Amino acid sequence: MDRTLVLGLGGTVDYELTWDSSVFDRLAHAHGVRRHELTTTAPITDERSLLVAVLAFVASGAGAERFVASSEVIEAFVSHFTYAVTLGGTGVRAGLVLDAFGISSVQHLVSIDDNVRRLLPESISYICSATDDTLDPHLIVQYPVGAHVRLTDGDVLSPAPNRLIFANDPPNRRMLLAADLPVALADAGVFLVSGFNTMQDHDLLELRLAEVHRAMRSLPSDALGYYEDAGFYTRDFAETVRARLLPQIDVYGMNEDELQEYLGRSVNLLDTADVVRALREVHMIIPARALVVHTRYWAIAVGPDAARHRAALDSAVRVAATRYRVGDALTAAEVDSTATMTRHGGGEALVVAVEDALADALGIAAFSLDVASPTTIGLGDTFVGGFLAGTVRAKEDA
Repeated sequence: MDRTLVLGLGGTVDYELTWDSSVFDRLAHAHGVRRHELTTTAPITDERSLLVAVLAFVASGAGAERFVASSEVIEAFVSHFTYAVTLGGTGVRAGLVLDAFGISSVQHLVSIDDNVRRLLPESISYICSATDDTLDPHLIVQYPVGAHVRLTDGDVLSPAPNRLIFANDPPNRRMLLAADLPVALADAGVFLVSGFNTMQDHDLLELRLAEVHRAMRSLPSDALGYYEDAGFYTRDFAETVRARLLPQIDVYGMNEDELQEYLGRSVNLLDTADVVRALREVHMIIPARALVVHTRYWAIAVGPDAARHRAALDSAVRVAATRYRVGDALTAAEVDSTATMTRHGGGEALVVAVEDALADALGIAAFSLDVASPTTIGLGDTFVGGFLAGTVRAKEDA
Protein backbone atom coordinates (compact mmCIF):
# COMPACT_ATOMS: atom_id res chain seq x y z
CA MET A 1 0.00 0.00 0.00
CA ASP A 2 1.46 3.35 -1.07
CA ARG A 3 -0.86 5.27 1.23
CA THR A 4 0.00 6.21 4.81
CA LEU A 5 -1.20 4.28 7.86
CA VAL A 6 -1.96 6.80 10.61
CA LEU A 7 -2.28 5.23 14.05
CA GLY A 8 -3.48 7.05 17.16
CA LEU A 9 -4.39 8.71 19.22
CA GLY A 10 -1.95 8.42 22.12
CA GLY A 11 1.07 6.31 23.00
CA THR A 12 2.35 5.36 26.43
CA VAL A 13 5.52 4.40 28.24
CA ASP A 14 4.86 1.09 29.98
CA TYR A 15 6.48 -0.48 33.00
CA GLU A 16 6.06 -4.22 32.34
CA LEU A 17 6.31 -5.93 35.71
CA THR A 18 7.94 -9.36 35.91
CA TRP A 19 5.56 -11.59 37.87
CA ASP A 20 7.11 -12.76 41.14
CA SER A 21 4.81 -14.54 43.58
CA SER A 22 7.33 -14.22 46.41
CA VAL A 23 7.25 -10.42 46.17
CA PHE A 24 3.46 -10.45 46.14
CA ASP A 25 3.50 -12.77 49.17
CA ARG A 26 5.74 -10.33 51.01
CA LEU A 27 3.67 -7.28 50.08
CA ALA A 28 0.39 -9.00 50.97
CA HIS A 29 1.71 -9.85 54.44
CA ALA A 30 3.31 -6.43 54.94
CA HIS A 31 -0.03 -4.76 54.18
CA GLY A 32 -2.11 -7.37 56.02
CA VAL A 33 -4.34 -8.05 53.00
CA ARG A 34 -7.20 -10.49 53.63
CA ARG A 35 -9.36 -12.32 51.12
CA HIS A 36 -12.59 -10.52 51.99
CA GLU A 37 -10.92 -7.21 51.08
CA LEU A 38 -10.25 -8.19 47.46
CA THR A 39 -12.22 -5.93 45.15
CA THR A 40 -11.81 -4.71 41.58
CA THR A 41 -13.91 -1.56 42.01
CA ALA A 42 -12.46 0.42 44.94
CA PRO A 43 -10.45 3.59 44.21
CA ILE A 44 -6.71 2.98 43.85
CA THR A 45 -5.05 5.64 45.96
CA ASP A 46 -1.91 4.04 47.37
CA GLU A 47 0.32 0.98 47.22
CA ARG A 48 -2.02 -1.12 49.34
CA SER A 49 -5.16 -0.44 47.31
CA LEU A 50 -3.22 -1.13 44.11
CA LEU A 51 -2.07 -4.45 45.54
CA VAL A 52 -5.65 -5.34 46.53
CA ALA A 53 -6.89 -4.59 43.01
CA VAL A 54 -4.16 -6.69 41.38
CA LEU A 55 -4.89 -9.66 43.63
CA ALA A 56 -8.65 -9.37 43.06
CA PHE A 57 -8.19 -9.51 39.29
CA VAL A 58 -5.71 -12.38 39.57
CA ALA A 59 -8.26 -14.34 41.62
CA SER A 60 -10.85 -13.87 38.86
CA GLY A 61 -8.53 -14.48 35.91
CA ALA A 62 -9.80 -11.29 34.29
CA GLY A 63 -7.97 -8.53 32.45
CA ALA A 64 -8.73 -4.85 32.98
CA GLU A 65 -7.54 -1.26 32.82
CA ARG A 66 -7.91 0.96 35.89
CA PHE A 67 -7.19 4.54 36.96
CA VAL A 68 -4.66 5.23 39.73
CA ALA A 69 -4.61 8.37 41.88
CA SER A 70 -1.06 9.34 40.83
CA SER A 71 1.98 8.14 38.91
CA GLU A 72 3.84 8.15 42.25
CA VAL A 73 1.69 5.18 43.35
CA ILE A 74 2.87 3.26 40.28
CA GLU A 75 6.51 4.23 40.83
CA ALA A 76 6.35 3.08 44.46
CA PHE A 77 4.68 -0.22 43.61
CA VAL A 78 6.95 -1.16 40.73
CA SER A 79 10.07 -0.43 42.82
CA HIS A 80 9.54 -3.80 44.55
CA PHE A 81 9.82 -5.74 41.28
CA THR A 82 11.98 -6.32 38.25
CA TYR A 83 10.37 -4.57 35.27
CA ALA A 84 11.02 -3.58 31.66
CA VAL A 85 10.40 -0.18 30.08
CA THR A 86 8.48 -0.58 26.82
CA LEU A 87 6.14 1.40 24.59
CA GLY A 88 2.39 0.87 24.69
CA GLY A 89 -0.88 2.21 23.46
CA THR A 90 -2.93 0.48 20.78
CA GLY A 91 -1.53 2.60 17.97
CA VAL A 92 2.09 2.17 18.98
CA ARG A 93 1.88 -1.58 19.54
CA ALA A 94 0.00 -1.99 16.26
CA GLY A 95 2.78 0.01 14.61
CA LEU A 96 5.40 -2.33 16.09
CA VAL A 97 3.55 -5.26 14.50
CA LEU A 98 3.49 -3.49 11.15
CA ASP A 99 7.22 -2.83 11.50
CA ALA A 100 7.79 -6.60 11.86
CA PHE A 101 6.20 -6.97 8.40
CA GLY A 102 8.23 -4.14 6.90
CA ILE A 103 5.23 -1.79 6.83
CA SER A 104 5.82 1.80 7.92
CA SER A 105 3.31 3.93 9.82
CA VAL A 106 2.76 7.37 11.29
CA GLN A 107 1.90 7.65 14.99
CA HIS A 108 -0.20 10.40 16.49
CA LEU A 109 1.22 10.98 19.99
CA VAL A 110 0.09 13.21 22.84
CA SER A 111 3.24 12.84 24.94
CA ILE A 112 6.93 12.35 24.26
CA ASP A 113 10.16 11.67 26.15
CA ASP A 114 13.52 10.03 25.56
CA ASN A 115 12.04 6.55 26.14
CA VAL A 116 9.75 7.06 23.15
CA ARG A 117 12.51 8.45 20.96
CA ARG A 118 14.83 5.58 21.90
CA LEU A 119 12.33 2.74 21.49
CA LEU A 120 10.39 3.69 18.36
CA PRO A 121 11.74 1.85 15.27
CA GLU A 122 12.93 3.89 12.31
CA SER A 123 9.95 2.75 10.24
CA ILE A 124 7.59 4.60 12.60
CA SER A 125 7.44 8.35 12.24
CA TYR A 126 5.23 10.51 14.41
CA ILE A 127 3.35 13.73 14.85
CA CYS A 128 2.89 14.94 18.42
CA SER A 129 0.78 17.53 20.20
CA ALA A 130 3.11 17.79 23.22
CA THR A 131 5.33 20.84 23.63
CA ASP A 132 7.39 19.44 26.54
CA ASP A 133 8.73 16.05 27.60
CA THR A 134 6.68 14.21 30.23
CA LEU A 135 6.65 10.72 31.72
CA ASP A 136 3.51 9.16 33.24
CA PRO A 137 4.15 5.42 33.11
CA HIS A 138 1.48 2.75 32.74
CA LEU A 139 1.95 -0.25 35.00
CA ILE A 140 1.40 -3.53 33.15
CA VAL A 141 0.93 -6.63 35.27
CA GLN A 142 1.00 -9.90 33.34
CA TYR A 143 0.16 -12.94 35.41
CA PRO A 144 0.28 -16.63 34.45
CA VAL A 145 -2.33 -19.33 34.94
CA GLY A 146 -1.83 -20.78 38.40
CA ALA A 147 -0.24 -17.61 39.79
CA HIS A 148 -0.21 -18.23 43.54
CA VAL A 149 -0.16 -15.56 46.25
CA ARG A 150 -0.38 -16.34 49.95
CA LEU A 151 -2.47 -14.02 52.11
CA THR A 152 -2.71 -14.07 55.89
CA ASP A 153 -6.04 -15.92 55.75
CA GLY A 154 -5.88 -17.91 52.53
CA ASP A 155 -4.45 -18.09 49.03
CA VAL A 156 -5.10 -16.44 45.66
CA LEU A 157 -4.80 -18.70 42.60
CA SER A 158 -5.35 -17.44 39.06
CA PRO A 159 -7.62 -19.62 36.88
CA ALA A 160 -6.20 -18.16 33.64
CA PRO A 161 -3.38 -15.94 32.39
CA ASN A 162 -4.19 -12.29 31.72
CA ARG A 163 -2.90 -8.74 31.91
CA LEU A 164 -3.79 -5.63 33.92
CA ILE A 165 -3.12 -1.95 33.18
CA PHE A 166 -2.94 0.79 35.82
CA ALA A 167 -2.27 4.41 34.94
CA ASN A 168 -2.65 8.10 35.66
CA ASP A 169 -1.72 9.77 32.39
CA PRO A 170 -2.66 13.48 32.11
CA PRO A 171 -1.60 13.88 28.44
CA ASN A 172 -3.77 10.93 27.41
CA ARG A 173 -6.63 12.26 29.55
CA ARG A 174 -6.43 15.58 27.74
CA MET A 175 -5.90 13.91 24.33
CA LEU A 176 -4.77 17.13 22.68
CA LEU A 177 -4.69 16.63 18.92
CA ALA A 178 -1.70 17.63 16.80
CA ALA A 179 -2.42 20.54 14.48
CA ASP A 180 -1.05 18.59 11.51
CA LEU A 181 -3.34 15.56 11.94
CA PRO A 182 -5.67 16.60 9.06
CA VAL A 183 -2.64 16.91 6.77
CA ALA A 184 -1.42 13.44 7.78
CA LEU A 185 -4.87 11.99 7.09
CA ALA A 186 -5.15 13.52 3.63
CA ASP A 187 -3.06 10.72 2.13
CA ALA A 188 -3.99 7.94 4.58
CA GLY A 189 -5.18 4.50 3.58
CA VAL A 190 -5.89 3.59 7.22
CA PHE A 191 -6.73 5.62 10.31
CA LEU A 192 -6.72 3.81 13.65
CA VAL A 193 -8.56 5.57 16.48
CA SER A 194 -8.13 4.51 20.10
CA GLY A 195 -7.35 5.89 23.54
CA PHE A 196 -10.49 7.83 24.49
CA ASN A 197 -11.07 5.36 27.33
CA THR A 198 -8.67 7.25 29.63
CA MET A 199 -10.48 10.59 29.39
CA GLN A 200 -12.48 11.72 32.43
CA ASP A 201 -13.90 15.15 31.49
CA HIS A 202 -17.04 14.72 29.39
CA ASP A 203 -17.03 18.24 27.93
CA LEU A 204 -13.41 17.80 26.88
CA LEU A 205 -14.23 14.40 25.40
CA GLU A 206 -17.00 15.98 23.29
CA LEU A 207 -14.55 18.63 22.09
CA ARG A 208 -11.92 16.09 21.10
CA LEU A 209 -14.46 13.93 19.29
CA ALA A 210 -15.61 16.96 17.31
CA GLU A 211 -11.98 17.71 16.44
CA VAL A 212 -11.36 14.13 15.32
CA HIS A 213 -14.56 14.27 13.27
CA ARG A 214 -13.32 17.39 11.48
CA ALA A 215 -9.85 15.91 10.93
CA MET A 216 -11.38 12.76 9.41
CA ARG A 217 -12.96 14.87 6.68
CA SER A 218 -9.47 14.92 5.16
CA LEU A 219 -9.45 11.12 4.77
CA PRO A 220 -9.74 9.75 1.23
CA SER A 221 -13.15 8.19 0.63
CA ASP A 222 -11.71 4.68 0.40
CA ALA A 223 -9.60 4.85 3.58
CA LEU A 224 -10.29 2.29 6.32
CA GLY A 225 -11.37 3.72 9.67
CA TYR A 226 -10.71 1.31 12.56
CA TYR A 227 -11.80 1.99 16.14
CA GLU A 228 -10.54 -0.26 18.95
CA ASP A 229 -12.51 -0.24 22.19
CA ALA A 230 -10.87 -0.45 25.61
CA GLY A 231 -11.62 -0.48 29.31
CA PHE A 232 -13.19 2.94 29.88
CA TYR A 233 -12.34 4.55 33.21
CA THR A 234 -15.79 6.16 33.02
CA ARG A 235 -18.04 3.56 31.41
CA ASP A 236 -20.69 6.01 30.21
CA PHE A 237 -18.12 7.75 28.03
CA ALA A 238 -18.05 4.73 25.72
CA GLU A 239 -21.57 5.57 24.55
CA THR A 240 -20.52 9.14 23.73
CA VAL A 241 -17.56 7.96 21.67
CA ARG A 242 -19.70 5.43 19.88
CA ALA A 243 -22.41 7.94 19.01
CA ARG A 244 -19.94 10.46 17.58
CA LEU A 245 -17.55 8.16 15.71
CA LEU A 246 -19.58 5.18 14.55
CA PRO A 247 -20.81 6.79 11.31
CA GLN A 248 -17.17 7.26 10.23
CA ILE A 249 -15.84 3.89 11.36
CA ASP A 250 -15.57 0.84 9.08
CA VAL A 251 -14.36 -1.65 11.71
CA TYR A 252 -15.15 -1.52 15.43
CA GLY A 253 -13.09 -3.92 17.57
CA MET A 254 -13.25 -5.16 21.15
CA ASN A 255 -12.02 -8.05 23.28
CA GLU A 256 -13.97 -10.53 25.40
CA ASP A 257 -13.70 -8.43 28.58
CA GLU A 258 -15.17 -5.40 26.83
CA LEU A 259 -17.92 -7.53 25.27
CA GLN A 260 -18.99 -8.70 28.71
CA GLU A 261 -18.81 -5.17 30.12
CA TYR A 262 -21.21 -3.95 27.43
CA LEU A 263 -23.63 -6.80 28.08
CA GLY A 264 -23.37 -6.60 31.86
CA ARG A 265 -23.00 -10.37 32.14
CA SER A 266 -20.51 -13.15 31.56
CA VAL A 267 -20.51 -15.05 28.27
CA ASN A 268 -19.56 -18.70 27.82
CA LEU A 269 -17.22 -18.25 24.89
CA LEU A 270 -17.56 -21.87 23.75
CA ASP A 271 -21.36 -22.11 24.00
CA THR A 272 -22.96 -21.41 20.62
CA ALA A 273 -26.32 -20.20 21.92
CA ASP A 274 -24.69 -17.87 24.45
CA VAL A 275 -22.25 -16.44 21.90
CA VAL A 276 -24.92 -15.95 19.23
CA ARG A 277 -27.11 -14.12 21.75
CA ALA A 278 -24.15 -12.01 22.89
CA LEU A 279 -23.17 -11.06 19.33
CA ARG A 280 -26.76 -10.12 18.48
CA GLU A 281 -27.07 -8.02 21.62
CA VAL A 282 -23.76 -6.21 21.26
CA HIS A 283 -24.37 -5.52 17.57
CA MET A 284 -27.66 -3.89 18.51
CA ILE A 285 -25.74 -1.66 20.92
CA ILE A 286 -22.97 -1.02 18.39
CA PRO A 287 -24.40 -1.34 14.85
CA ALA A 288 -21.04 -1.11 13.12
CA ARG A 289 -20.56 -2.09 9.49
CA ALA A 290 -18.10 -4.66 10.80
CA LEU A 291 -18.07 -5.32 14.55
CA VAL A 292 -15.10 -7.50 15.50
CA VAL A 293 -14.97 -9.39 18.81
CA HIS A 294 -11.65 -11.11 19.51
CA THR A 295 -11.29 -13.71 22.26
CA ARG A 296 -8.92 -16.45 23.37
CA TYR A 297 -10.89 -19.03 21.34
CA TRP A 298 -12.05 -17.17 18.23
CA ALA A 299 -12.45 -13.85 16.47
CA ILE A 300 -15.80 -13.11 14.86
CA ALA A 301 -16.93 -10.16 12.75
CA VAL A 302 -20.62 -9.36 12.36
CA GLY A 303 -22.28 -6.76 10.18
CA PRO A 304 -22.97 -6.06 6.53
CA ASP A 305 -19.27 -5.55 5.68
CA ALA A 306 -17.89 -8.44 7.77
CA ALA A 307 -17.17 -10.67 4.76
CA ARG A 308 -14.83 -8.04 3.29
CA HIS A 309 -12.37 -8.54 6.12
CA ARG A 310 -11.72 -12.30 6.04
CA ALA A 311 -8.02 -11.98 5.15
CA ALA A 312 -7.49 -9.25 7.74
CA LEU A 313 -9.27 -11.23 10.46
CA ASP A 314 -7.22 -14.35 9.73
CA SER A 315 -4.02 -12.29 9.82
CA ALA A 316 -5.06 -10.73 13.13
CA VAL A 317 -5.61 -14.12 14.77
CA ARG A 318 -2.28 -15.49 13.52
CA VAL A 319 -0.32 -12.45 14.62
CA ALA A 320 -1.92 -12.27 18.09
CA ALA A 321 -1.26 -15.99 18.60
CA THR A 322 2.36 -15.42 17.62
CA ARG A 323 2.79 -12.72 20.26
CA TYR A 324 1.20 -15.07 22.80
CA ARG A 325 3.89 -17.64 21.84
CA VAL A 326 7.02 -15.51 21.46
CA GLY A 327 6.29 -12.07 22.93
CA ASP A 328 8.51 -9.27 21.66
CA ALA A 329 10.38 -11.74 19.40
CA LEU A 330 7.46 -11.54 16.94
CA THR A 331 8.60 -11.66 13.30
CA ALA A 332 6.96 -12.42 9.97
CA ALA A 333 8.71 -15.82 10.00
CA GLU A 334 7.28 -16.63 13.45
CA VAL A 335 3.81 -15.68 12.19
CA ASP A 336 4.28 -18.11 9.30
CA SER A 337 5.23 -20.80 11.83
CA THR A 338 2.08 -20.11 13.83
CA ALA A 339 -0.03 -20.66 10.71
CA THR A 340 1.06 -24.32 10.64
CA MET A 341 -0.14 -25.00 14.19
CA THR A 342 -3.38 -26.61 15.33
CA ARG A 343 -6.50 -24.50 15.72
CA HIS A 344 -8.60 -24.69 18.88
CA GLY A 345 -11.18 -27.43 18.32
CA GLY A 346 -13.88 -25.75 20.39
CA GLY A 347 -13.22 -22.46 18.63
CA GLU A 348 -13.49 -24.09 15.20
CA ALA A 349 -16.80 -25.75 16.06
CA LEU A 350 -18.19 -22.54 17.50
CA VAL A 351 -17.22 -20.48 14.45
CA VAL A 352 -19.00 -22.91 12.13
CA ALA A 353 -22.12 -22.85 14.30
CA VAL A 354 -22.16 -19.05 14.60
CA GLU A 355 -21.72 -18.58 10.85
CA ASP A 356 -24.69 -20.91 10.33
CA ALA A 357 -26.81 -19.01 12.86
CA LEU A 358 -25.92 -15.45 11.82
CA ALA A 359 -26.09 -14.56 8.14
CA ASP A 360 -23.68 -11.64 8.45
CA ALA A 361 -21.07 -13.34 10.66
CA LEU A 362 -17.54 -14.33 9.70
CA GLY A 363 -15.27 -16.15 12.13
CA ILE A 364 -11.71 -17.39 12.50
CA ALA A 365 -10.77 -19.92 15.18
CA ALA A 366 -7.84 -19.19 17.48
CA PHE A 367 -4.93 -21.57 17.89
CA SER A 368 -4.53 -24.25 20.53
CA LEU A 369 -1.18 -23.31 22.06
CA ASP A 370 0.62 -24.89 24.99
CA VAL A 371 3.12 -22.23 26.06
CA ALA A 372 5.04 -22.37 29.33
CA SER A 373 5.34 -18.58 29.65
CA PRO A 374 2.75 -16.95 27.37
CA THR A 375 2.69 -13.22 26.69
CA THR A 376 -0.68 -11.65 27.49
CA ILE A 377 0.50 -8.01 27.38
CA GLY A 378 -0.62 -6.20 24.24
CA LEU A 379 -2.51 -9.09 22.65
CA GLY A 380 -5.45 -6.89 21.67
CA ASP A 381 -3.14 -4.20 20.26
CA THR A 382 -1.22 -6.91 18.39
CA PHE A 383 -4.51 -8.26 17.03
CA VAL A 384 -5.23 -4.79 15.64
CA GLY A 385 -1.76 -4.60 14.09
CA GLY A 386 -2.28 -8.02 12.53
CA PHE A 387 -5.65 -6.90 11.16
CA LEU A 388 -4.12 -3.81 9.58
CA ALA A 389 -1.21 -5.83 8.16
CA GLY A 390 -3.75 -8.21 6.62
CA THR A 391 -5.65 -5.26 5.18
CA VAL A 392 -2.50 -3.89 3.56
CA ARG A 393 -1.52 -7.27 2.14
CA ALA A 394 -5.02 -7.91 0.77
CA LYS A 395 -4.96 -4.57 -1.07
CA GLU A 396 -1.49 -5.29 -2.45
CA ASP A 397 -2.65 -8.70 -3.72
CA ALA A 398 -5.86 -7.35 -5.27
